[in-house]
Amino acid sequence: MGESSLWRNIIVNVDSYKNAHYGMYPDGTEYVSSYVESRGGRFPATLFVGLQAFLREYLTRQITIDDINEAEAVHRPMGIPFNRQIWVDLVNDHDGYLPIEIEAVPEGTVVPTGNVLVQLINTDPRYPWITSFVETALLRAVWYPTTVGTLSWTAKQLVKGFLERTSDHPEAIRMYLHDYGNRGVSSLESAGLGGMAHLVNFDQTDTVPAYIAARQWYNAAAPNGSAVFQEHANVAAAGRDGEADTFRRLLKFPGVVVAGLLVDTFDHDRAVKEILGKEMHDEISQFQGLVAVRCDSGHTVKVPVDTVESLMDSFGYETNGKGFKVLPPNIRVIQGDGLTLDTYAALYAELEARGLAADNVLCGMGGGLLQQVNRDTLNFGFKASAMRINGEWRETVKAPTGSAMKRSKGGRLALRYADGTYSTVRRDSIPAEENQLVPVFRDGKILREWDFTELIERSERPTPESYYSGVVQGVAGVH
Repeated sequence: MGESSLWRNIIVNVDSYKNAHYGMYPDGTEYVSSYVESRGGRFPATLFVGLQAFLREYLTRQITIDDINEAEAVHRPMGIPFNRQIWVDLVNDHDGYLPIEIEAVPEGTVVPTGNVLVQLINTDPRYPWITSFVETALLRAVWYPTTVGTLSWTAKQLVKGFLERTSDHPEAIRMYLHDYGNRGVSSLESAGLGGMAHLVNFDQTDTVPAYIAARQWYNAAAPNGSAVFQEHANVAAAGRDGEADTFRRLLKFPGVVVAGLLVDTFDHDRAVKEILGKEMHDEISQFQGLVAVRCDSGHTVKVPVDTVESLMDSFGYETNGKGFKVLPPNIRVIQGDGLTLDTYAALYAELEARGLAADNVLCGMGGGLLQQVNRDTLNFGFKASAMRINGEWRETVKAPTGSAMKRSKGGRLALRYADGTYSTVRRDSIPAEENQLVPVFRDGKILREWDFTELIERSERPTPESYYSGVVQGVAGVH
């Protein structure tokens, strides 16, 4: 579908009932101010990312009469009271751009849950309904990449501790989690947005849409990237007796720097101990790049750690400056099957418990990174907090008796940072220069764009351990 397709039409990027809300506000309503926050959940803090992609891809696009015609053709058969005239008026009054101002915390910032991340308000008092009309599209655009980015950021904080305790090279942290999630997500756009959020924290990805998204929407350079891995079809095609030849073929493949040998197509132990450890010992030892021995089945924690010890039996090891064993520098183990945040942390804990440096295993995560999250992972919400009616501002608060978590904030909001702590306060309670929310969009124009390097820099600023401690449950019974 082309650029004019329904998939980029903001009028239909909505829950259907929103079309009737224009007539449900009190008479005299002029402005509606709403905000987005994570109300809490699995993670105690969020790495905010993804809004700029939405602004560039959707909100800078003009609404046209063709869009209105398409939207009317969709909504009316659904039985929705679609008001064509309010959209025609918007095209005439604002040249098809939404009269909205959006301010947000700078992307890449790590903020404790329960704080405002985005705030928006209509800029034309004739269109107070437009603020909440964009809730569905904007919330989806924010919660997903922010949740994936937060999961990835948390993994980074956890592996950082293992590297600092067991490795001589903790500075290499950005290579310790690879994105394998491309085939496991629900859509191409999800792969792009979630994979892009992961690249804020780590440089490794197989998800091509992630690189495209980061480059297109945030001016990102290419990630350090991927390795050349075998798949089971490559190995199985040669049969059990030809397994060693498939390994050799990859080692001799032109331009290969990182060779990912898939050792579980037939018999994992035989491939590691007999083929790699004996038959191909010299070829592996003399390979000028990195031989990555990839585990792809069995116990997610035990198998890769056992594989490290088996390779040490064959190829030896060094003891690093912190007293932990490390494989020769051109041999590492890759674990990419079945990892979640819990098993990821448990794997590195098992290495440490056995006196093995974290360097020995590089991990990849697929569905556990990009797909096993939802809006309730961090309980994202979009709520109105203030309205101006007949010239008077009124606090607007949701306060359900059945859920304290769902109680919303009231008033025009600001995000304050003082003494190392973020807090959400009333906008008029602090000087404007102390407000961490930055205007990023107004009336179809982007006011401030963030470069991907800025997102990375903010994400790597020191944060309290409370932002990630207590998250992982771990895997018992490994030792």
